[in-house]
Amino acid sequence: MTQSVEQPMVTDATPAGDADLLRMESVDAFYGHIQALRGVSLNVQRGEIVTLIGSNGAGKTTTLKTVSGLVRPRNGTVVFDNEDISRVDAHRLVRRGIGHAPEGRRIFSRLTVLENLQMGGYTRSAAEITEEKDRVLGLFPRLAERRQQRGGSLSGGEQQMLAIGRALMSKPKLLLLDEPSLGLSPILVQQIFTIISEINRQGMTILLVEQNAQQALTIANRGYVLQTGTIILADTSANLAANEQVRKAYLGEI
Repeated sequence: MTQSVEQPMVTDATPAGDADLLRMESVDAFYGHIQALRGVSLNVQRGEIVTLIGSNGAGKTTTLKTVSGLVRPRNGTVVFDNEDISRVDAHRLVRRGIGHAPEGRRIFSRLTVLENLQMGGYTRSAAEITEEKDRVLGLFPRLAERRQQRGGSLSGGEQQMLAIGRALMSKPKLLLLDEPSLGLSPILVQQIFTIISEINRQGMTILLVEQNAQQALTIANRGYVLQTGTIILADTSANLAANEQVRKAYLGEI
């Protein structure tokens, strides 16, 4: 969607504080000379689902990559679990408790479902891998049925389940989800969002990037609207869903 939201910043209903698991403060991020994020500040409290919505190229994926260490902020700070992680390598952030299911799934197509899950749990002990694997297969019965099947032979929905399950194998404190419903049928979209809600009910904190803004706002506690690398709105999901300009620009309403 290409429409812009011409509206000043709305103060978030949940201010930064001790309950924050993640906090970004005035973050600028670049790809070479191209600036992708401009002074982005946001927070995610423990136990929340927070969603980022916006058009393609707004900076949503870059925000997640900056949190997970794949992009280094040029200015500003990223604080996770009360520690500045702005300069911490991505593989070390996995051990600290950040799980990332990237856009496009990025599963290992030649490995089986079980082998993909084991790769996701590389930071855990053998006993922990077994425990987490059983929990993931309980969340995704379809994967349990296909545990010996190669990842590349799975359907799109099954691959998305595997990408989320693999991210869960490290037993993260914060789960980053990038476009989990992309390319899926409406029925599978509903299944994926039901599973995301269940993961959250079990105690997982989630930062969700999703083009399907209607679905994202349905399950999230709060949301931020990104436009050309800048947060232009921040509010509860209910208030964002009721905002006339958000409805026109991102919810497909005229």
